[in-house]
Amino acid sequence: MMKTMVEIALTPVSYLVLGEVARRGSATPYDLKVSVAESVGNYWSFPHAQLYKEPPRLAAGGLLAEEREATGRRRRIFRITDAGRRRLQEWLSSADSGRTELRDLGLLKLAFADLGRPGDVARLARAQAAAHRAHLETYRTLAALPADAMVWSLRRTLDLGLAYERLMAEFWERLGAD
Repeated sequence: MMKTMVEIALTPVSYLVLGEVARRGSATPYDLKVSVAESVGNYWSFPHAQLYKEPPRLAAGGLLAEEREATGRRRRIFRITDAGRRRLQEWLSSADSGRTELRDLGLLKLAFADLGRPGDVARLARAQAAAHRAHLETYRTLAALPADAMVWSLRRTLDLGLAYERLMAEFWERLGAD
């Protein structure tokens, strides 16, 4: 019996899953969680539960193929299909990158700082500067890995992450010094 493919709307998480499965060859949802935590999870946050929900949805749409282990934990293993590769390639080739989202809780607090108590901004600035310096050190550790330890595309995103964390740490340090 031939499985009918259902056209499904794809989200950024859909493309994340398709890309990770394509890069790895196959993956369980747990593999995706670990892989994302070590790569794009450093700069793009989202509920990790989506990494467990999205692969079956993509499989229902014919973009991933699903196998289940016959014994043991009976894990679900996903592989990208030709249709999934085509959709991923269409997305990668698209010139539209969407609107950049900057979802930083510290900036949201700063936007409403005039409603707070005296000293709140200084405390916020110190905490934010320290947090961004810590992220910067994490990124520097990753950047010190051998060149072949990371694919070139992730290395380029790491370069931007380093610049962003430096900029944010400096911004908050200046704000705290005012």
